Amino acid sequence: MTEKITPQAVYEIVRRIPKGRVMSYGAVARAAGFPGNARAVGRYLHVNPDPGTIPCHRVVFSDGRLAPSFAFGGEGAQRSLLESEGVRFKPDGKADMRECGINI
Repeated sequence: MTEKITPQAVYEIVRRIPKGRVMSYGAVARAAGFPGNARAVGRYLHVNPDPGTIPCHRVVFSDGRLAPSFAFGGEGAQRSLLESEGVRFKPDGKADMRECGINI
């Protein structure tokens, strides 16, 4: 039986993303030990049971794009949350991954 990434593994990594920083879906999957499972990370974050303590708004696409279907208010809400934490955005609307992106 092949192991699969679990919601608990995803949520544990996402809890560790500090304010003012972002991480890509793929980086979360790699940090959880399941490279190539970025889509599963997205599915689990879409049904995040506790967005107050699991900061799913800090997870973006690898190029800094925000989730157009951010489950907790849409892309605008995600951007607003990130800006309130000090995440900088480039003129094209993408989070500045060079400045704010991290790997755990």
